[in-house]
Amino acid sequence: MARDAVNINVGQKRFAGEVVPLFSDFRLSVPPGEVVAFIGPSGVGKTTLLRMIGGIDTDFAGEILIEGQRADLAPPPGFVFQDARLLPWFNCVDNLCQVVAGVDARRAKDLIDRVGLGPYARAYPRQMSGGMQRRLGLARALAANSRVLLLDEPFVSLDSLLVAELQSLFRSVIAEEKPTVILVSHDPQDAARLADRVILLGRRPVRIVAELVFDLPRDERGPFDTVRLAERIVERSREAVA
Repeated sequence: MARDAVNINVGQKRFAGEVVPLFSDFRLSVPPGEVVAFIGPSGVGKTTLLRMIGGIDTDFAGEILIEGQRADLAPPPGFVFQDARLLPWFNCVDNLCQVVAGVDARRAKDLIDRVGLGPYARAYPRQMSGGMQRRLGLARALAANSRVLLLDEPFVSLDSLLVAELQSLFRSVIAEEKPTVILVSHDPQDAARLADRVILLGRRPVRIVAELVFDLPRDERGPFDTVRLAERIVERSREAVA
């Protein structure tokens, strides 16, 4: 049997000066190729959880494994942040080559083409729209690690048309690469569009208050299905905290 792609076992995560821990006995396994969405209100601890999974935050009791290796020793996952975090003095190609070890110009150009930025390969971030910058952020994440992707509110602060466009791009990339994906969001629509499984988080110490598994494959979900599944997430969330 294949081992889990991500195995989370956080005994405790506490910030200095706080009486109540942020996480306590939080456990979850994610099999290879699954897209899991963590949904919860702002400030619940979603980004902190991603930082622990990504090996960035190691100040906790417990262990997180990425493909069998401790998170801080494993190859870093591909990380898509709330903002693109591009280096303004580098063009698109160099934002991959100069930031991600082992990526040459050909590989960078291939990834830039994949996310629909081919004509802008030599453009600088200041010459690109917010949506284009998010596309480049996805290309950089794929360059870093196309097997495990961490998405931190990747559609926040964008208009609805651009969100739909970027979600279609993410969905096509996921279908092609088949990575293990952990998405955090406060918006049920994101999960309804992209996820196989939804984990609803409750406040401190962070706990799983409900879990939903979608039977309808992502590539078969139309607009009506997305609305229906989002409503199901909202309803299940209300039931869990009632």
